[in-house]
Amino acid sequence: MDRIEELLSAYREEMIKTIQKWVRIPSVKGEAAPGAPFGTEARRALDTAMADCEQFGLKTEIFDGYAGHADLGEGSTRDALAILAHLDVVPVGDGWTREPFGAERADGKIYGRGTSDDKGPAVAALYAMRAVKEAGIPLRRKVRLILGCDEECGSSDLAHYKKVTEMPRSGFSPDADYPVINIEKGGAHVRFQGELSKEGLQVLSMQVGERPNVIPGFASALVEGDGEIAKQAEAAGEKLGFPVKATLCNGAVILETVGLTGHAAFPDHGRNAIGQMLLIFRELGVRGALLQLADAIGMTCHGEGLGIAMRDDLSGDLTGSLDIIRVENGHVDALMDIRYPVLMNVDMMVRQIRMKLPQMDISLPGSHPPHYVSADTELVQGLLEAYHEVTGGEKRTIAIGGGTYAQSMEEGVAFGALFPGEKEMAHQADEYITEESVYQNARIFARAIVRLAGKKEGC
Repeated sequence: MDRIEELLSAYREEMIKTIQKWVRIPSVKGEAAPGAPFGTEARRALDTAMADCEQFGLKTEIFDGYAGHADLGEGSTRDALAILAHLDVVPVGDGWTREPFGAERADGKIYGRGTSDDKGPAVAALYAMRAVKEAGIPLRRKVRLILGCDEECGSSDLAHYKKVTEMPRSGFSPDADYPVINIEKGGAHVRFQGELSKEGLQVLSMQVGERPNVIPGFASALVEGDGEIAKQAEAAGEKLGFPVKATLCNGAVILETVGLTGHAAFPDHGRNAIGQMLLIFRELGVRGALLQLADAIGMTCHGEGLGIAMRDDLSGDLTGSLDIIRVENGHVDALMDIRYPVLMNVDMMVRQIRMKLPQMDISLPGSHPPHYVSADTELVQGLLEAYHEVTGGEKRTIAIGGGTYAQSMEEGVAFGALFPGEKEMAHQADEYITEESVYQNARIFARAIVRLAGKKEGC
């Protein structure tokens, strides 16, 4: 490993510059174009990444603009060690103090959308493969880096990839936390539709949220009212513990609340501006569907008001975040992101929600089951050893609410790239990754490759 360590140390500055280059491509999902199913910027990100892989002597292939892969070594694809990362990013959102796609370096950090989720870790994996190659480490199995372009919007990229080529059976995705995540909760998008009441506060319009997996940090709504309603709204905000801005507008009032954006898998880490607005509506006397949502969801994070709060010893608590809402023409349409424990039944969960809100139309536009890999597998144990060798950290497995590419493999786990104690910046304003984290990730990934794909003595 000494030669690999020397190489990675020499690559440090180059790794940073590669991350900056990738982050400066605003690869938010866009309008489909020929050869670019997720927009031209996502395709540009894929082409750029594959060109860098080729520069390091890896064998690359792009699959219709959905995804691409880069191979190190030879052997069966099914038996290859896969490393899966994504190049697409969520929309910028509110609250940034730095250029979202500027890739600015400051205080040992690289700032920009995608630095931590997931371009920084993808670059660390690429340089780990480069170091193993240039160190001349003999491999007993192929190592395949797979880079997709639609992880943030449902992973249709890997669905296409699996149709046109073979997916390895085993591997990891550096798109979560250390040490090793061998359990990913089930996910469900629950849709709430209902009619506004003609009594009480009249909400004329509200259009908040862009993605169901992003906690909105800002919300605005137009309501009927005058200066008295504006005063009541601001007083309600003081009572509830968060500021409300109320502005008179042509015989109506614009209400604005500011929360804290974040990843829907960790609703406790954010502050949902939609939930704040619903509580303001309730204080102002709203009735009908919006009152039901305020009472049943509001600012809760674990489904308590819906009667679905649950935890199990394997995967922990259910989490829920109401991340999109549209109010217009007397109708409300909202979408909630729910991450549920391994032992929960999603159909029973939806039935319970319908019982709790019988006057609303409840549907399930999308869901995926939990994912579990035994901690005793060679994959998990090898990854834990690699992590421990570099950090000295505890060799243990954990469960998360986030869904990663790991679920696309029979034996896939999430491995890094966030270290214990580091701040979670995925989907947040002023997203960053530290330069030291990039380097340490590359060291860990290189050791994992050697442990899991390198030739053993006597082979």
